[in-house]
Amino acid sequence: MRLTTRTNLAMRALMFCAVNPGQTVRKSEIAKACNASLNHLGLVINLLGQSGFIATTRGRNGGVRLARPPSEISVGEVCRVLESDVPFAECFPGAENNCPLAACCRLRGALCNALEAFYSSLDAVSLAELTDDNAALCDLLKLEAA
Repeated sequence: MRLTTRTNLAMRALMFCAVNPGQTVRKSEIAKACNASLNHLGLVINLLGQSGFIATTRGRNGGVRLARPPSEISVGEVCRVLESDVPFAECFPGAENNCPLAACCRLRGALCNALEAFYSSLDAVSLAELTDDNAALCDLLKLEAA
């Protein structure tokens, strides 16, 4: 199992916002701290905004901030939202399933169970658990006071 770059970058952006609570942060600040391209980050921020994880403000003083407290954002929820359009195996999307074994194969059921167990374990981890009392992360992501 491997998370997409999009999901990995989304978690980095959310951690950046969580480490800078109450601040509207710029996309360029996140990109610099998280070693990401502005274009790729822009797509991720758009998805995070549409999904209700972050609030965005346009304009000169615009940027992003968490839309919910970090304790209310689970890693599993973020992964489900961002990975939902990436089928885990060829047999997962119904209409595009070209596997000749699909009618009698039991592997799909086992994979579904394993995938749900994976997401369930991540549901128990909140963004706050990743960022609270994490001095090393704060050193990397905390913005300097203006």
